[in-house]
Amino acid sequence: MSPAEARLKEVPSNMTEAEWQQRVNLAACYRLVSLYGWDDLVDTHISARVPGPDHHFLINPYGLMFDEITASSLVKVDLHGNQLSESEYSINPAGFTIHSAIHEVREDAICVLHLHTLDGTAVSSTAEGLLPLNQTAQLVTHDLAYHDYEGIALDHDERPRLQKDLGDHNHMLLRNHGTLTVGRSVASAFERMYHLERACSMQVRTRALGTPVYPVEEIAIEKNTELLANRDRAELRATNLVWPPLLRKLDRELPGYRS
Repeated sequence: MSPAEARLKEVPSNMTEAEWQQRVNLAACYRLVSLYGWDDLVDTHISARVPGPDHHFLINPYGLMFDEITASSLVKVDLHGNQLSESEYSINPAGFTIHSAIHEVREDAICVLHLHTLDGTAVSSTAEGLLPLNQTAQLVTHDLAYHDYEGIALDHDERPRLQKDLGDHNHMLLRNHGTLTVGRSVASAFERMYHLERACSMQVRTRALGTPVYPVEEIAIEKNTELLANRDRAELRATNLVWPPLLRKLDRELPGYRS
């Protein structure tokens, strides 16, 4: 049996191969978030748009730990919050508010990833936000937006403000709340979050050591920004270079997400 035939054999009869592949990638992303220690019990959320003309997207069943999530357990919803796939679980209402807002207006936001990590939330809770203190931070700061805290995101009236604040950026600090990234694939949203989270952790550690020394002049920041602003190049790197070895790592250390 060829690899293509093997993939088709796995696809449930009630969905397309494209949807199943998106489910596999999204389930992998949930497992990777758990593997890297970024999860928060059953809270926080990652979504991915289902390929096709409808603005349907997949999100986690509210009640499973991230290391339990599988391709088949993900819940499909529409932009009104209607569940379109059977599940014994509902979805996180705050997660729906945030993810539906972004999927509604950003055609390129195929995946939206939101976390409540210790360092990400710490940096989001400071007036200065994320600073370009090091090379990793500069992978992010040229493309970083901020959204002020309005309480737990249950109010759908918040969505227009969230949309406006994100604009066309791919990284966001939700003030007093956490981190968020978007990508044209699950792979690119994950890689962006990896850099954003590391940059926040590096800033927390640098601040703990004392007054930081800025290692770069403005011209160096501009040079890095020009290099990193090519989103097509970033997408190719994430999907072709970074994601395949991450899946191999997951298959070794936390398998089962493909079911």
